[in-house]
Amino acid sequence: MRLRACAALLLLLSACATTEPSPRSPATRNPRVANLQRAATLPWADGGQCVVREASNAWAVLVERCFHALDHDRLEFRDVTGRCAVASAGAAALGLGICVLIAPEIIVGAVIVAGAVVVAAAINEELVAYRRASRESASPEVQTQPLKKPAANRKPEPSGQDGFPPGPPELRTRERRPDCKPVPVPHAGDDAAHNECADKFPPNRYPGMDVIVGGERFDALQVGASVLWEIKTHRFDTYSDFIRDRELERELEQIAKERNAAAICGYDFIIGVSTQAHKEALIALVPSLRIVVTGCTR
Repeated sequence: MRLRACAALLLLLSACATTEPSPRSPATRNPRVANLQRAATLPWADGGQCVVREASNAWAVLVERCFHALDHDRLEFRDVTGRCAVASAGAAALGLGICVLIAPEIIVGAVIVAGAVVVAAAINEELVAYRRASRESASPEVQTQPLKKPAANRKPEPSGQDGFPPGPPELRTRERRPDCKPVPVPHAGDDAAHNECADKFPPNRYPGMDVIVGGERFDALQVGASVLWEIKTHRFDTYSDFIRDRELERELEQIAKERNAAAICGYDFIIGVSTQAHKEALIALVPSLRIVVTGCTR
């Protein structure tokens, strides 16, 4: 029952988190930036570190994971619309504050903050970096016009571009995060069938190895592509409903961490499962997941 309630809630939250932004605001077309901007209106006891870490997820996921980091002494939540009072059991279990915050818009009077809100340092740093990168990308390209041939008696003047130009913002960000560099490590555990699937299906750039990226362990880094894989070889269709629910709870917690680490480090993330039933169960909970049925057996 708990998982079904959470599943219904998660579908509701996904719809809320993907509300179409206004086309007049370029920054909000980037979901991560939209989350940072929304979080900037709230007081954070940790300086915004949790928000920056979770900003690539849906807003509802960010709220649930970072709610504890809010400065609760300065906040009061009110269910002014009555929406939370009639929400599902899953929403009620999360608490009034989370239910109010995950709404698609902040209702006047629903969130009361004591004192002026100063944008948390970590959030401000991310937003400043994004605005700087946006300005750089909007600047005119250097030498967009055809080059004119220099006069016969005049040497071309130096362009000032003899050195390497600065890389794009995302590469500079990755350079500041050495933990984004993939580090191969031996496969964890002795599940031969699982390890064989991880090596052969993507296929794995480092056969016989897992890879650590952004502090998380992945089953494979795909050959010739920036794609990290999580491989599942469970015979999910043979499980009882109770075992399925427990397994899905455990998997979603793990997947959320891996998906976030992959996104921060600039990698795509795919989940490989052995059966269609397993894929359908995960998609029903988180429709945005990229899942492939490998057919691997154990």
